[in-house]
Amino acid sequence: MSFLLAHCTCPDADSAARIARVLVDERLAACVQVVPGLVSTYRWDGVVRQDTEVLLLIKTTRERFETLKSRLPALHPYESPELIAVGVVDGLPGYLDWIAAETAPDRRIE
Repeated sequence: MSFLLAHCTCPDADSAARIARVLVDERLAACVQVVPGLVSTYRWDGVVRQDTEVLLLIKTTRERFETLKSRLPALHPYESPELIAVGVVDGLPGYLDWIAAETAPDRRIE
């Protein structure tokens, strides 16, 4: 099994908390960390902008990522939500086992 750390920016704490909860509830992520206070500088529609955002750090598996990627646009308020994933090269075996267990789609919700 391979693991991913994905990140996604949100416009505010409420949308970030809601998205994080849904991703964990639906077992698309084992854990989502919400990091406030991010300042993003980017070009959108030909204009350079600078906005405060909230960053989501999403721990998931490659096997669940396609479903997560399909689900996120319906949850997110942005027209084009950011979702970028990088492979996890290594980690503590117990933690990686936990990610695998918590994202198993057939696991019963307790």
